[in-house]
Amino acid sequence: MSTVKPFRGLRPQKDIAARLSCLPYDVMNTQEAAQMAQGNPQSFLHITRAEIDLPEGIDPHSKQVYDKSLQNFNDFQQKGWLFQDDAPRFYIYAQTMDGRTQYGIAGAAFCEDYQNGIIKKHELTRPDKEDDRMVHVNTLDANAEPVFLSYRAVPEIDAIVDNIVRNQQPEYDFVSADGFGHKFWVINDSAINAKIEKIFAEQVPALYVADGHHRTAAAARVGLERKANNPNHTGNEEYNYFLAVIFPDSQLKIMDYNRVIKDLNGNTESEFLDKISTAFAVKDMGTEIYKPQRLHQMSLYMGGHWYSLDAKPGTYDDTDPIGVLDVTILTRQVLDPILGITDLRTSKRIDFVGGIRGLGELKRRVDNGEMQCAFAMYPVSMSQLLDIADTGNIMPPKTTWFEPKLRSGLVVHKLK
Repeated sequence: MSTVKPFRGLRPQKDIAARLSCLPYDVMNTQEAAQMAQGNPQSFLHITRAEIDLPEGIDPHSKQVYDKSLQNFNDFQQKGWLFQDDAPRFYIYAQTMDGRTQYGIAGAAFCEDYQNGIIKKHELTRPDKEDDRMVHVNTLDANAEPVFLSYRAVPEIDAIVDNIVRNQQPEYDFVSADGFGHKFWVINDSAINAKIEKIFAEQVPALYVADGHHRTAAAARVGLERKANNPNHTGNEEYNYFLAVIFPDSQLKIMDYNRVIKDLNGNTESEFLDKISTAFAVKDMGTEIYKPQRLHQMSLYMGGHWYSLDAKPGTYDDTDPIGVLDVTILTRQVLDPILGITDLRTSKRIDFVGGIRGLGELKRRVDNGEMQCAFAMYPVSMSQLLDIADTGNIMPPKTTWFEPKLRSGLVVHKLK
């Protein structure tokens, strides 16, 4: 079963929460971060992307950047922009996008649960990205940014959250610059906090990494390394836990994660259409953007036209959690044998576009000549994600896109 506990959150004063919170570090580059934080000394980006406060061109992974992050983190606390709650608490974090709201429990997840498989993953991680986040956590002595976890919904937790949301005013309530709504409740009742911890321990057999695999792996590694290096380790230390916001699977929606291709590997457009027609029923849908309507259908944009591609029987395996995925079908039937793209992680001939950007972004990148064609995918379902994680499988790269992203800075977990 899952171990999740309340903690003494470090969080912003109520009147600056909207200005202080920011998007997670890994959805932007340095220039974008600098632009977002421009004119706002209270932006949490000064902590998560501290290179924006140093000379242009500095290596974001240099010791100088990590040290600047710590300096800014300490400054935020000394100025009173961030303060620490006086007792361990759970928090409720609600996000609203396109009229749909999802409610997560912010708490401290157990590092050993990641090692022993109770916290399950569905993506591979890169050691260099893990190492970067480990240095950041160790430098600050804190998990500055939460990881995004999910669990199979438990009605008792839903009822607790619903009661608080209906009867208490949120501590923070704002709409971020991207138009998404954010609300945040502090659970002050110690009995309710204890009850939530007990329900996770008794009714939630597994947690699932939805978004933030590198942050999760890095945070767990920090805790496990500190345990190994502490001869007086008791198990009660705060470093045994890391910051997470945990959402019921019933409230989450995965967006499409699409592909754009630089060239057709020597094929003409007509030759390419002929070759893919062996695996797909291809239909010209004209010049208007066409979005896939169902599982095993994708759309192709090329030469100013959109095509619907329906995978033919035999191109997928409904009994295989990986073989049934549309991204797997595309790789096995098109990317590898026809386009010669064999490694999605390293190939420079393919790029990936999150569904939040819309299919117009695919059209733009093809029309401007940067890419020759684009594939729009039907989104993976939460049930597919959980099945893959439960069976110990790993999804192909760039399969799931979650939105909205968790805002960083609304609550921080200190390791001491």
